[in-house]
Amino acid sequence: MKKLLLISATTGLLAAPAAPVLAQDSPHTLSANVGLFSQYIFRGTAQTAGKPALQGGFDYGHSSGLYLGTWASNISWLQDFAAYNRSSLEWDVYGGFKKGFGDFYIDVGTLYYYYPGRVNPGFFKADTWEIYAGVGWKFLGLKYSYSLKDYFGARPNANADRTRGTGYLDFFVDYPIGETGLSVNAHYGVLKVKNDGTQALATEVSYNDWKIGAAYTVPSGMLKDVQVGVYYTDTNVKKTPAGTSFWVDGTAYDTAKPAVVAYVKKTF
Repeated sequence: MKKLLLISATTGLLAAPAAPVLAQDSPHTLSANVGLFSQYIFRGTAQTAGKPALQGGFDYGHSSGLYLGTWASNISWLQDFAAYNRSSLEWDVYGGFKKGFGDFYIDVGTLYYYYPGRVNPGFFKADTWEIYAGVGWKFLGLKYSYSLKDYFGARPNANADRTRGTGYLDFFVDYPIGETGLSVNAHYGVLKVKNDGTQALATEVSYNDWKIGAAYTVPSGMLKDVQVGVYYTDTNVKKTPAGTSFWVDGTAYDTAKPAVVAYVKKTF
């Protein structure tokens, strides 16, 4: 999502399977993942204007609960909104602490979104830094993210005031269906942008988004840990009576319209 465009990852409905340990009784784990998606949706908004996305990352975890990771995806929204010149990459770096207590867990950390490229005149850097805290029980979770920089380059009000301090609340469900490898997933998000714009001027950025989907993870064999899935996503992005919106890019593509996303990914 994201973003000024606001728009900008992810995350999403689907969590990667737990990584195997490096060696027997080792406190360290390493994993990698790669996926092909029919398009990239972040917090309900399109990052690739309906076109496919190739995504992947690496993760390290320690038995203490500490973790580090990096993840990347192709994007097009910065160029589609004419905010950047020749920008087609989102690169995320994150770290934190996650610990379970029976059926419950806590998760705190930080995430930096980096967008290489040159910013065009009249726009701002899209790089965003968030801190987050989450709690969960079995298949239910709640996470709150808070931006320490402008929210993906957005300064939507008439004074171009800073949007650091923007918050995003994420409710999510990932329910496994017995031992079948199937799961159903749902999410509801609430974005509150600091110093938001107005609906009358089509610069209001805050919105709610939701998605629902299903996934199947192959449990064994040559395709073990390959996951295929599909989900539907939508938002309540505000539009003026004329139908204009902050989220329509320079190519007239509505990045906040409903979408169906299909994907296949593999965790190693």
